[in-house]
Amino acid sequence: MKLLLTTLAIVYLSLFMSLQAQEQVRVIPYPAEVTMQAETCKLKSGQKIHYLDASLYKEAAFLEKKLADLNYKMKVIPGKKAAKGINLSLDNRLQNKEGYQLIIAPKQVLIKGGSPAGVFYGIQTLLQQLTNGDLRCGTIEDAPRYEWRGYMLDEARHFSGEKRVKQILDLMAYYKMNRFHWHLTDAQGWRIEIKQYPKLATIGGEGCHSDPDTPAQYYTQEQIRDIIAYAKERHIEIIPEIDMPGHATAANKAYPEYSGGGTEEHPEFTFNVGKEETYTYLTNILKEIAALFPSPYLHIGGDEVAYGIKAWETDPHVQALLKREGLQTVKEAERYFMHRMTDVVNSLSKTLVGWDELLDLNVKQDNTIIMWWRHDKPDYLRRSLTKGYSTIMCPRKPLYFDFVQYKDHKWGRIWDGFCPIEDVYAFPDKWFAEWGVSASDLSHVKGIQANTWTELMHTKDRVDFMIFPRLCALAESAWSAPTVKDYDKFLSRMEDAFTLFDKLNIYYFDYRNPQHHPEPAGPVIKKKEKIQMDFRD
Repeated sequence: MKLLLTTLAIVYLSLFMSLQAQEQVRVIPYPAEVTMQAETCKLKSGQKIHYLDASLYKEAAFLEKKLADLNYKMKVIPGKKAAKGINLSLDNRLQNKEGYQLIIAPKQVLIKGGSPAGVFYGIQTLLQQLTNGDLRCGTIEDAPRYEWRGYMLDEARHFSGEKRVKQILDLMAYYKMNRFHWHLTDAQGWRIEIKQYPKLATIGGEGCHSDPDTPAQYYTQEQIRDIIAYAKERHIEIIPEIDMPGHATAANKAYPEYSGGGTEEHPEFTFNVGKEETYTYLTNILKEIAALFPSPYLHIGGDEVAYGIKAWETDPHVQALLKREGLQTVKEAERYFMHRMTDVVNSLSKTLVGWDELLDLNVKQDNTIIMWWRHDKPDYLRRSLTKGYSTIMCPRKPLYFDFVQYKDHKWGRIWDGFCPIEDVYAFPDKWFAEWGVSASDLSHVKGIQANTWTELMHTKDRVDFMIFPRLCALAESAWSAPTVKDYDKFLSRMEDAFTLFDKLNIYYFDYRNPQHHPEPAGPVIKKKEKIQMDFRD
């Protein structure tokens, strides 16, 4: 009897230690299946990183550098699986190409991926465990919930710069996000060099939302290529956005001959859809963009044209277009424009991406992605899904990171309440019933994305404060299955994220102690002339 009790005690203790180990896997986003043990792996400097497939050299080199930062000096070598050190390999049996298997033994780590991206994500899980404490033996099997795990940064309103963007890309990669949507043009600034039309950057790049007198700020094409390459090493795809036919004030400042006018409040807000020269101009711009960005996606906006469309009612070129094409209203002229530009995007071998207003324009279903952003219009989400459009869910509530995240904050937007981290974490499942979305409709959801509009973010600290820590909640919502999500355990794992943010000098919002990092003030708006506001709030 004593022997039986002792055996049972050992079994229960092993089970308890295994459960404890599983709960202590300190990884964001949380993996799909975790079977860990109490025993730890003894990785040492001097061991090797073996990559078993030639296509994994870059992943091995990336790991070598990151391990060196953690004081593990290892060398990369090609070859067969080794009994010690780290082995990277591909496994075509993994159904999800971004999935991976991480097997940790006392002296050996194996990372198998369905593709180089899958191996890369296994590396991130390994690095998080090494950074956050002991590397426990066991097995992690993992794959993402959504294909598109996105974050959008607006640099038209306030410019961030190359160093800042790379830091954001680093953290996106660390938390297994894979789409960086880059909002590069809008009413307040044009932030990318176009060689055929240089004044877009040198004149259109002047000013920002808070100060129209700032010198031109923009990325050269060489800088763009460098950032794209940096992102590619981290398996992040960059999707550029060139907004049209609205939000065009900065471009029209540079080349007024293509302006379609606007209103006193929204000056020169639109491109002129009645001029044939406009289509040549915009096509030439998109050709340079398409050649620069390898992504198969090209975002051309298509939103909020109504804020400047009234000028078309008296514009002779637009009126001539209506007569020539047998159109009745300026809204039909907008539809005509978007259909032509859709054809241009497709002719460049790109898939069109646009905001949910495109649904009113009857753009073709195939080769188009709709970004649903108007949370107060769930009918647009239902329409997008039932019509079979590939859809990215990025509603203002809770995925606009320029929205206030805490009751005492004063700088930011509010719509139907705040956008706190707990709502980002609960997205999207909490709202499916409210939206009236069925399980069959969800097959067309390609992914989710958070958007940061920077009208009220003129400094690094302001951007930091609004992005972090909500980006971590977004990452887990985009990657982890609902069955493994647990908000309280997520908050426990966030302690490691805060430690990392402190190390990186990130001025994050600390919900544990809101006074730790007081809310930075928003910009004081210097007005040389009336500056266009984005009405996405």
